[in-house]
Amino acid sequence: MTDHTYRVTEIVGTSQRSVEAAISNGVRRASQTLRNLDWFEVTEVRGNLVNGEIDHYQVGLKVGFRLEDAG
Repeated sequence: MTDHTYRVTEIVGTSQRSVEAAISNGVRRASQTLRNLDWFEVTEVRGNLVNGEIDHYQVGLKVGFRLEDAG
């Protein structure tokens, strides 16, 4: 197994459908700008209410991407 070094960044994914969709949306968007995205960790789950009803879900994520080898 090769040794890797990762950088970690925090993002928030959102969705009006579900927590799972918020995670998918966040990871999908991060993968558009970050190369070598290898893992994620859910750090927080929250939501927004409008008139006492769930309007949308917000999921805090740490995403790890593998740094490219120098050279």
